[in-house]
Amino acid sequence: MKFFSQLILSGTLVLCGVSCSDFLEEPDRSNFTMENYFTKPEHAESVVNSIYENLRNVLGGGFGGAPWMMLEFATGLANTELGQAQNSIFVRNLVNNSDNGYGATYWTSHYRGIANANLAIAKIPGISMNEAAKKRYLGEARFLRALYYYDLVRIFGNISLITEPVDLKSPDLYPTQVSPEEVYKVIVADLIEAEASGLPYTDATGRVSLGAVKSLLSSVYLTMAGFPLQKGAEYYKKAADKAKEVVDSGKFSLFPSYDDLRNPAKKNIGENIFMAQYVAFVLPSNWQTSIIPYNQGISAYTDETGAIFANKEFVESYENGDKRAAEKQFYYTSFSLRSDRTKTRNLGGYYLYKHFDTEAQLSTTSSGLNWTMMRYAEVLLTYAEAENEANGPSAAAYEAVNAIRRRAQLPDLAGLTKVQLREAIWKERWHELSFENKTWYDMTRLRKAFNVTTKKFEDFAGHKFSYGPVLKERELLFPIPTAEIRNNNKLKQNSGY
Repeated sequence: MKFFSQLILSGTLVLCGVSCSDFLEEPDRSNFTMENYFTKPEHAESVVNSIYENLRNVLGGGFGGAPWMMLEFATGLANTELGQAQNSIFVRNLVNNSDNGYGATYWTSHYRGIANANLAIAKIPGISMNEAAKKRYLGEARFLRALYYYDLVRIFGNISLITEPVDLKSPDLYPTQVSPEEVYKVIVADLIEAEASGLPYTDATGRVSLGAVKSLLSSVYLTMAGFPLQKGAEYYKKAADKAKEVVDSGKFSLFPSYDDLRNPAKKNIGENIFMAQYVAFVLPSNWQTSIIPYNQGISAYTDETGAIFANKEFVESYENGDKRAAEKQFYYTSFSLRSDRTKTRNLGGYYLYKHFDTEAQLSTTSSGLNWTMMRYAEVLLTYAEAENEANGPSAAAYEAVNAIRRRAQLPDLAGLTKVQLREAIWKERWHELSFENKTWYDMTRLRKAFNVTTKKFEDFAGHKFSYGPVLKERELLFPIPTAEIRNNNKLKQNSGY
């Protein structure tokens, strides 16, 4: 089916959509129509709830891998034991093409989220309801639309920009592409409007908060300062100023223990600013089978896929004494056996402990762990980088990056030039935010890659992965899915694909 034609049926997700009050629950698929919907306050809530649903579509795991892994294998820092996950292997070996199902899932799920956001933004103003609540729902919708577009423009480059609901007569039924600059204008406008929508600074339920809006805006400004827009100093300052607002708010703090990052009891609080939501036994997260080694008998799960783990060379690039590289902090190399928990098996690789739900792996098999999309550590590193670019190695920039290093039990940075501090902050981003779908985005905005042998940064194009493949300029973007190119002759494929 033509995907953009399906956008006119986005009401299938909304109008047949979420009628429950809890946005984590599965929707009630009832028979609503355009004539009897968007008339009550409950309808405003349900249409916004439907936008959140698409955050989970690129996550997950299993024997086919999962779309989120696409952004990790593209860094050259990940490995897999899952031979049948060809989408992963093609990306890892830099022989990717437009038939990759991971990219197709990003494209379709994000545009579905955008379609529902467009409906919310268009229809909620006409609903008779409390004006403050209406404004907050619109703020959530604009934040989520900005988040979806932020992913799409970085992954695919020139994309279609749709900001109104689509029907059979709409000019956006077969939309053209626009430049990244035009997409970023909408992203920024949405986030600025969301800032003024009366959202609470934090929200322990997992809904969009003002802290999340400001954190995302700081990230957007940082990206706009770099490639492809190269807006430079003005936008580094914007990024620093916005991140500083989050820091100065005092509403977020680093967890004292890395264990808290993978503790379902700590979801949506403390360091966690915005997360994709899951609930054990109701809507469980499903990447647990992917982050354990292939058939080693360590988990209560019946499936152990070894779908993704860290390259040895990358983990060994952490500084000596870095707590993040210690056993069962960010990674693990051994675990007890399902058949006898008094016995431990060496797993032969560095598996991802920061996404590991201990209770689910050992007993329940149903994980309530959320996926972290933004956390306070990233805000600190964004502030440190942007502040250094805008004002040089100031005391504020040092304090932000050193807060990350102190938790890792590393000495404070001091006495560095602007260039030296810049690369030190980049290295902290690579090591702190590893396997959180951040590193590839950093590589493309900086046009830099981390050499795990020299522990230096080098140009993106020409960078050689530790296992052989060499990055080309084409890998700065992913290919637009084949089906979209075939269905819409206004779309032009990215160079090299």
